[in-house]
Order: sequence, then C-alpha cells, then structure tokens
Amino acid sequence: MPGRECYHCKQWIGEDEAHDCWTTTEAALTRDLPEDLQDAWQRLRETAVSFGDQRIYASHKSIMFARRSCYFFVRPKRRFLEVCVFLDRPLKASQVRRVDRASKSKVVNVIRITHRDEVEAPITDWLREAYELSDALAGKVEAKRPRTKPKTRAKR
Repeated sequence: MPGRECYHCKQWIGEDEAHDCWTTTEAALTRDLPEDLQDAWQRLRETAVSFGDQRIYASHKSIMFARRSCYFFVRPKRRFLEVCVFLDRPLKASQVRRVDRASKSKVVNVIRITHRDEVEAPITDWLREAYELSDALAGKVEAKRPRTKPKTRAKR
C-alpha cells in the first residue's frame, strides 16, 4: 500500500489520507494528571482567564495563553506543571527553576507547580505582568521590522 510513515507519531499514512498528529486539546493534555495537579491546572487557567481577552489553545504538548503573541504556556507533566512565563526580564525567586533568553526582547522564566496552593502571588503577579506586557513586547518587534512598500507595476 503506497504511503508514508509520520516522522512524529510513526503512524502509517495512506497516499491520499489526511493526517495531523499534532492536533490535541486541553482535556487530552490534562486528563491523566493526578488530582492535585488537576486542581492546580484549574486554578492556573481560571487566574489567566480573569486577566481578560485572550486565546487559550493546545499545541503539541503545551497549553498556550496568548494575546497577540504567547505570554505564557503550560506543559503538563506527570509530577508537576511546567509554567513558562515570557517577560522582559529574568525573575530572581525560589519558584523559578530556569531562565532563558527567548528573543531580543523576551526572557522565558520556567516555574514548576505541584499544588493548587502554589498558584498565588508572586506567580499570579508574574502571569498578570506577562499578560499586560505581551502586547507591548509584540509591538516592539513589529516596530523594529522595516515596513516594505507594496510593489507597484509601472504603467505602460
């Protein structure tokens, strides 16, 4: 049977068959979490929703929270939730496990959450800061890009 093997999921796909192994949902990513992490996830999501208008969507193994661009995402793991918060500065706190430069204007601060009670200040303050800062950081990137004029055809 003609076709190919998917590079990601190793499933055999027929020649004219549609395939999208990257499609997932929040429910699929959180369904097997222990009860403590389920509670922590719900509180984290409710906190983010309270900030205002945004998109929340699942992408591969993460749940993304975005305005114009992603301001934080969560990777559900068996024993913890890995929360990656995009700010314009590194955080210096015991909750922050790792800090990496994500771009010229963004720094990703990686936090581990293991219980619902951890979803409180200062973590919720950092999430709100990231939410409020996300449009400004996205605007900085757009402002630095040179604007190109559409090509016009010469009249004959």
